Amino acid sequence: MMPFAVLATVGRFAVLDQVVLGAYLLGMVLLGGYFSRREKSTDDYFRGGRRVPWWAAGLSIFGTALSSITYLAVPGNAFAGDWSMMIARFSPLLLIPLVAAVYIPFYRKLDVTTPYEYLQRRFSTPVRLLASAQWILLQFVRMSVIIYLPSLALNTVTGVDIRLCIGLIGVVTTVYATMGGIEAAVWTDVVQVVVLMGGAAVALGFVLAKVDGGFAGVITQGMQAGKFHTFQWTWSFAAPAVWVLVVGGAINEFSAYTTNQALVQRYMVTPDLRQARRALWTSALGGIPTGFLFFFLGTAMWVFYKQNPSLLPEAAAGDIARMKGDSVFPWFMVQQLPPGVSGLVIAGLFSAAMGAVCSGVNSISAALTTDFVRPLRRAAGERSMLNLARVLTLAAGATSTAIALAMAHWDIKSFYMFFMTVLGLFTGGVAGVFVLGIFSRRASAAGSLIGALAADALMVGMMVAWRDLPEDQKPMHGMLYGTVSLVVCLVVGYGASLLWPGQPKSLSGLTIFTRGHHEAPSPVAATPPPPSAAGAPARSPAGTRA
Repeated sequence: MMPFAVLATVGRFAVLDQVVLGAYLLGMVLLGGYFSRREKSTDDYFRGGRRVPWWAAGLSIFGTALSSITYLAVPGNAFAGDWSMMIARFSPLLLIPLVAAVYIPFYRKLDVTTPYEYLQRRFSTPVRLLASAQWILLQFVRMSVIIYLPSLALNTVTGVDIRLCIGLIGVVTTVYATMGGIEAAVWTDVVQVVVLMGGAAVALGFVLAKVDGGFAGVITQGMQAGKFHTFQWTWSFAAPAVWVLVVGGAINEFSAYTTNQALVQRYMVTPDLRQARRALWTSALGGIPTGFLFFFLGTAMWVFYKQNPSLLPEAAAGDIARMKGDSVFPWFMVQQLPPGVSGLVIAGLFSAAMGAVCSGVNSISAALTTDFVRPLRRAAGERSMLNLARVLTLAAGATSTAIALAMAHWDIKSFYMFFMTVLGLFTGGVAGVFVLGIFSRRASAAGSLIGALAADALMVGMMVAWRDLPEDQKPMHGMLYGTVSLVVCLVVGYGASLLWPGQPKSLSGLTIFTRGHHEAPSPVAATPPPPSAAGAPARSPAGTRA
């Protein structure tokens, strides 16, 4: 309990709060230890032996997509602005049917551990390794931001050493993720979603109880101040216009649901295809009520502090416009919530970070083991590979924690927009390669590789050219970065495939046009390696095809 004693000296983080938070962290470690006894192979460690029910897998996908970025940035965005970004919560529904109808059956039929195995079968080893490496780099950045943001927020409003917060989140999460594998990640995600949502709902209840007029008062004053404004009807590329949020949000989520190892991995943990699809829909639909909860929480806190400006921190000097949005929720937690409740809500903040980090480190280990190590060590036994997987999980967690500690010295004005830029850099091009592979018989290995690299080059150029511009002066809104990257990959990749078609190969089962039947070789990518070199991991009896 010593680390929590530091928190007791600041604000209202009482002994009872320490007990609540400490019990939560200890429970996560014990849950990881329980599942460690069930992990006998890499199939168990990375796919849970396909014994996870759909509802748990769905909540895990939902929890993996949520993070401390959501827990802090969404209420903070509503506090500082309006509800414009709420539209993006609905946009994933536009492309979820495509993911359920095409992508999940592809992955289940090919019996993959990572989606990048498909790229080797469809194209070549270099394409697979490029996509996997890009995702791994993105995941390291994402996890580091997720660890850093709540630590920064708590440091800002309580004065607690930021290194202590980073260490608690990073070390505890790495420990139980290393022990329990994907099953620990899934079931701790379930617990963390309950804690996260429960903490936010309890906090909202206390805000409404403290606001003059309660729920009706929030609605009335919020409407008068334009805090519920949602739709911006403009064709500007730089504004959070309706079309920007719908298109950009749909493409970003589509890229995540189809190429993100942490999400695709959860399609593979259920017993069959039907349950995998249910899990996907559970996650997609869960984002809508969550959005309403967190946006309304942000607006309610704005009304509360508008009515009580003297309760703002000294740095805001009683001026609500000077209050930093990302800090308002932690400030309310430690200053306005009673002992015990404050611990529960802060546990929700920690769970938002820990759920995403746990999923991330296990998925990085899966990608490294499956895409990079196993093809070079085909003769290695399952026990050896399982031990290696645990070592890589531990290393991934340690690396992410170290990067988060380094971020304390970085001069980044907006971590949210920084992450959106990195997201566009690492996901749009990879998603484009998958689209080329699945929806075109002419796409070649050389063409897809050129398309992905062209998309990466453009995004890097944009980052460099616009690095000194304020967010409101950049020519393009961050939500569109992933869309631009995907389009460039598709156009350049398809054109390059026509110029460099490669050697003929069979596409049986690898495109939507050739599912379920054999066909003559088509003029596409180079001849693939024999099945023994495909890099697919050995399957335990539990890992049967769906």
